[in-house]
Amino acid sequence: MLVRLMYASRATETVRPETLNAILKKSTLNNPLCGVTGVLCFSGEIFLQVLEGGRLPVSKLYNRIAQDPRHTDVALLSYEEIEERSFAGWSMGQVNMGRLNPALLLKYSEAAVLDPYAVSGRVSMALFNELVATASVVCLG
Repeated sequence: MLVRLMYASRATETVRPETLNAILKKSTLNNPLCGVTGVLCFSGEIFLQVLEGGRLPVSKLYNRIAQDPRHTDVALLSYEEIEERSFAGWSMGQVNMGRLNPALLLKYSEAAVLDPYAVSGRVSMALFNELVATASVVCLG
């Protein structure tokens, strides 16, 4: 059974580009081994990520992330059973926030900043889908 999970978290310390690249590279190597695919969005201190795959592998990965000391305020925004993956092409893709039109953030929130804590899970998923469609995804595997 396939599931889709979306969560948000805050970085406990400044995330440098090389640190983010190392996280993404590790995901690209490990996720295919357990059948997990997904896309990560990182802006400022906020992680917003969608994971897709089997129920147990996705749950295990989410629990590992929730226990990771680099994350705080981990919040489950959405969890659903799905018939097919939306992000099957990426063992882990990354939304290119540098190509983002701030008006897209204003469409879904009070300010032109990524803040999944201030909106519902349904709104976060709609925003995430538009980010993937319009801000382009860096394919990491």
